[in-house]
Amino acid sequence: MILYCFFIVIITTKDGKTYDTETDLTAPERHILQKLFLWKTMASSIEVFKEKKEEALVKGWNNSGPIQVTPRLEDIIRDLEQKLVSRLDKETL
Repeated sequence: MILYCFFIVIITTKDGKTYDTETDLTAPERHILQKLFLWKTMASSIEVFKEKKEEALVKGWNNSGPIQVTPRLEDIIRDLEQKLVSRLDKETL
């Protein structure tokens, strides 16, 4: 059985920009974000996260090919990276 989970959320970045994933992002971009939200909680380093990000962007949605990074997606990814760094800093205390 294959379960597809699509999420629609409002994302507010640390610098106050707000994105509605339903209207501001494409379906492939939402798919990439699903993966990156998971990796933000699991990655053991920023390097691991960036590797997984690049993998996801190259593979695309269901291996459909590369995803073009829009300024909106880039901004959200940068915010996720900052949150990951904060998480890792807290874990090393």
